[in-house]
This record gives sequence, structure tokens and C-alpha cells, in this order.
Amino acid sequence: MMSTDLKTAQRGYDHAAIHYNSDAGLLAVVVPFLTGGLTAGEPTVVSLAPERAELVRRALPPAAGVEFLSTDDVYARPAAAIKSYRELMADFVADGASGIRIVGEVPPAAIETSWDWWARYESAVNHAYDEFPLRSMCAYDTRTTPRHVLDDVARTHPFLATPDGGHHANTGYVDPLSFLAEPRPMVPYPIQQTAPLAELTDPQPRAARQAVTDFNKTDLPAAEIDDLVLAVSEIVDNALRYGRSPVRMRLWADAEHMVVTVHDTGEGPGDPFAGLLPAARDIGGRGLWITHQVCSQVALHRDDTGFTVRLTAGRPGHGHRAH
Repeated sequence: MMSTDLKTAQRGYDHAAIHYNSDAGLLAVVVPFLTGGLTAGEPTVVSLAPERAELVRRALPPAAGVEFLSTDDVYARPAAAIKSYRELMADFVADGASGIRIVGEVPPAAIETSWDWWARYESAVNHAYDEFPLRSMCAYDTRTTPRHVLDDVARTHPFLATPDGGHHANTGYVDPLSFLAEPRPMVPYPIQQTAPLAELTDPQPRAARQAVTDFNKTDLPAAEIDDLVLAVSEIVDNALRYGRSPVRMRLWADAEHMVVTVHDTGEGPGDPFAGLLPAARDIGGRGLWITHQVCSQVALHRDDTGFTVRLTAGRPGHGHRAH
């Protein structure tokens, strides 16, 4: 057991999950953790939903030097969250920080509609943040968080923080290299049960881009469609370069969203962190990383037929649980 008031290690990521079922339970873990960081002179950061952020703010001492970040900004996309947190922590270290503390949560809407890539995020950060002297806690409300999400949380957090001040090693933790290599289901969106508007075989990136433009039936902002055009181009190029023919692209759209799948018969990228961390162009990871930066949702799936990337503009998962 490790008390939450110990100073952060000089190097290495301490990644803990909080399972709480009341406001009091959340505060019992978070407040001592944050005040301990302040006492130790460590930068302390909170990124929680507004109502919980305000709850924590009121429970802290007056004028406490805790930085509060908007979850909408930080947790827009997993790859963007990793990038922004790494930049933030690099700035802290450059300013002399020997320890950093962060309390955060994946927004409930993201859990409901796009948990798969956030599960990959929770696993990948054990590697992505390990160069920093960081202790973080990820909060999950057991009253509202689905069981399959809590199962993934248990497998992606090396430690568990408890209201009695406990900080326990998690025996259910799975190393990122193993967790990220596991095949994960890709539940079809309702629109995918209909005939695609376009279906292309071995398309060149230019033809793939043109198909997105030609079959855009959405009311989405032009910038969001432009991002999808870029993402589709990158993924089709990846499939042609590094996958195995045939490469099949399918596209669905309505007023609210556009969904594109790109499937090839290869095994997909060998890098388990592909998409979440930048990679060199010559190993095929750069396109996935760009895609993860700009798309509303990205899902990766391997099965005995090959490798599929699903790219989304808009929010097709609203009201439909994706897991």
C-alpha cells in the first residue's frame, strides 16, 4: 500500500483508477491526493466534468494552486489528449517540476459512444507518459459506468486508489503490449446495416478522396468533412502500401454523419501504439496517427479476414453503445 500523500517518484508513471459511487467517495480520494501534491510543491491538474470539477474546487483550500482543464478540450480525441498532456508535462519538467499530479476522467458521452479507442488510450498512456514523474488518477463512477468499461479499466490501470487512502497494486493489470494486441469487437453502427452509398476496390487515394466529397450528404461543417477526406486518403494509402489486396472501401452517410471503412486482407500495423503515438512514415504509422488527430471516431479491428479501419465524421454512436 502507498499513501496518497507521498511525493511523486522522480521518474515513471503511477497510473491509478478510482472507482467511486458517491460525491463523498470521490472527494475522499481526490482531495488528499491534490493537497499532497500542493504541499510537495508539485504541479497539480484536474480535468473532470464541470459539475465534478466544481465539487473538487469547493473542497480544496481557498486559493489552492490547482489548474483546472476542460474535459471537452483535453479529451476530444485520445491521440490529441496524449499529445496535449505530454506537452503540458514537458513544460512542467522544463520549469523544474520533479513530480506532477493529475486527476482526470474520460467524458461520459465518450464512454457511451466510443469507448474502444478510449480503452486503447487508457492502456497506451502507461507507456506514453512513463518518461515523466507523473502520478495520475482516473475517476469512474460505478453507478453509471457500464460493466464492460469497468472491466477494461481494471485491465489498464496498474494501481487502484481507495477512499481510505489506500493505493494498491492492481493484480488484474495487463501490460499495454498485450492489451493493445488483443482483437477488439467493432460493433456496426445502425447506418452500416444499410447498403453503402459507395464501394470501391483497390482505390487510389485520389479516388477515395473524391468519393467522400461526391457522396457527402451530411449537414456537418465543411472543415469536418475536409478532415475526413484527409483521413480516408491516409488510410487508403496505408492499406495499399502496407496491407494486402484487395483493399475495399465502403461509405455511408446521412444528414448527421458519414462513416467510411477501409479493409484489406493483411494483418494491420505491427506497432500496438499505432494511431495513438506518432510513428515514422516508412513504417506506416503516420497515417493512422494523423487520422486519430482529426476524426470524430476511429476504430481498428482485426479478424480472420484481415484488418479494418472505421473512420467517422459526426456522431453516429449517439444513443448506440459502441464497445
